[in-house]
Amino acid sequence: MNSSESHAESDLIDVGEILSEISVPNIDMDALGVSPNSRTPQSKDIFAEEKRKAWDKSVEARCDFTYRLRLTRRSNVNFISIWQKSIYGRTLTEIKADDDMVQFFADSIVPVIKEMLGYNLPNGDWAVVTTPKRRHLTKNFATRISEVIAQQLGIPFYEDVASCRSKQRMNAVFTLNVLPKEANLIVFDDFVTTGQTLASMRRLLEQHGKNLVFFTGINNRI
Repeated sequence: MNSSESHAESDLIDVGEILSEISVPNIDMDALGVSPNSRTPQSKDIFAEEKRKAWDKSVEARCDFTYRLRLTRRSNVNFISIWQKSIYGRTLTEIKADDDMVQFFADSIVPVIKEMLGYNLPNGDWAVVTTPKRRHLTKNFATRISEVIAQQLGIPFYEDVASCRSKQRMNAVFTLNVLPKEANLIVFDDFVTTGQTLASMRRLLEQHGKNLVFFTGINNRI
């Protein structure tokens, strides 16, 4: 063995000797809240959390009222909306609970209606109607807004044109209560999600020869 090989061997490190000198602390798994069959401390029921989220008002639909005029076709009905559902903003529950929002909705939608249908609506055989009340014995949010819209347009408003005994919105069947005498009807709803309610209104009123135009405040889909 030459001197260079002897020098290389002297530089080798005995890893086994080092490892034998390392002491591993004894960790009490029970103290950490970890059971032998769990992989994380204090494991949680994910499905239970998701179930709780379904009742969490913080995940309710919201609107920040950024102006987004839009023509949408849904459930074979074309409707015009001026706002869009958003991630941030006020929840629909908060909006409907605020009396000031009634005037705000009306003031915002009336100029759009006038621009779309003309500024001479009082002489055009027009009236305003809205969708049925479902859980309200008194005037609901959409009804209150529709009243103000009709006042600002100078045309009649018919409350409770239709009724619906079922709370379901898909393929709901409406019953006619009052048939407006006007040939042209503005159908207003405060917000539209699936469009099924508007479709039910169309099925009900078109069979009586009515010409329908649909407007909403909030398009409840992103």
